[in-house]
Amino acid sequence: MEQKLLNVGVIGGGMGRGHARAVKNTHGACLYAFCDNDPERLEALGRELGVDRLFTDYREMIADPALDAVIIASPDQLHREMIEACLAANLHIMCEKPLALTHEDVEAIVKAVKASDRKFMVGQICRYTPGFVRAKELIEHGAIGELTFVESEYAHDYINVFAKKGGSWRCDPLRSGVVGGGCHAVDLLRWIAGDPEEVMAYGVHKTFADVTPYDDTHVAIMKFPGGVIGKVFVSISCKRDYTMRSVFYGTRGTIICDNTSPEITLFRQELIPGEDNHALPVKLPIDINNHNAEGEFKEFYDIITNDKPVKTTVQEGANTIEACLAIMESADTGKLVHPRYFD
Repeated sequence: MEQKLLNVGVIGGGMGRGHARAVKNTHGACLYAFCDNDPERLEALGRELGVDRLFTDYREMIADPALDAVIIASPDQLHREMIEACLAANLHIMCEKPLALTHEDVEAIVKAVKASDRKFMVGQICRYTPGFVRAKELIEHGAIGELTFVESEYAHDYINVFAKKGGSWRCDPLRSGVVGGGCHAVDLLRWIAGDPEEVMAYGVHKTFADVTPYDDTHVAIMKFPGGVIGKVFVSISCKRDYTMRSVFYGTRGTIICDNTSPEITLFRQELIPGEDNHALPVKLPIDINNHNAEGEFKEFYDIITNDKPVKTTVQEGANTIEACLAIMESADTGKLVHPRYFD
C-alpha cells in the first residue's frame, strides 16, 4: 500500500522559506500550506514554492483537517501561543530555535508537549551541520581522549538584519543576542559536553547602544559535567564574517571546526619513542551546510511516518534556553548562576 502524503504547513516567511524547500525536497511530504503576516511576501512565496493554500492568520491554516504537521518559523515571541494552538489542533510540530524567551513560556511549552501524543521537535540546526556532526563522532570515538575544555562562538553582525523590514522583532528586550542567536553555540556545547552546571558571564553594550535594549556582546565561562570547563562568546555586533568557530580540547588531541569551512582540523598526540613528540594537524574534508534544513526535516518526516523517538526533544530545546537565561542572569547580576533544567 502506498504511504499517505504527509501534509505540512509552514508558519513564517523568513526562516520558513528554507524549511518549505526542505519539505518540497522530501519524498512523501507535501508542502500543503504557507502562512505569513505580510501579504506581499506571502503571495511571492506562494508563486515561488508552488503553494496555493496561503494564509495571513495561522489559526485559519491549522483549522484545515487535512493538515498533518506544521513547521513554526515565526518570531520567537509567538512560539508558545502557536505551539499550544497547534497541539490543540492535533498537529505534529517542528519549532525553530529558540524554543521561547522566558522560563515561564518554556515551562508552559514543556507541559503542553508532555500532555500531547503528537511528535514535537526543536530545530537545533547545529546538530545537523556536517562539521559539528563529525566533531561529535570523533569525540565519542575517543579521537581526542577525554574532554577538558570546550568553546564555541556565535559571531554575527546584525547591522543588516536590523535594517531589514520586519527586523525590529529582534529588538524585543526579552530576546537578546544570547537567547536569539547565541543559543546555537550554547546548544552545540550542551550536545557535546552536557548541561553546564555553573555559569559566570559578562556583557557589553556599545556598538548597538542606540539600537537594542540589551547587551550586544557576551562571554560566558561554564562548568560542565565531569570537570569539563568551557566558554561561549556571543556577539551580534562584531565586524567580521559570520562564524560559529568551535574548539574541543581533549587529553590526547584537539578539534577545530566551524559551520562555514570545507574542513575541520584534528590534532592528535602520537607518541613515538626517541623522537620529539607533538600533535600534528590533520585536515578532514567536510561538506559546507550551515543550515541543513533538509537533513533536519527528513529526520522529522522519518520520526512521524515511522513513529520513531525524537532526538531534539522539547526538553533539549528547553534546557538550551535555561542555560542561555543563566548567562543573561549572570551578566545582569554579576553572580554565579546554576541553571534550572527540565527532565
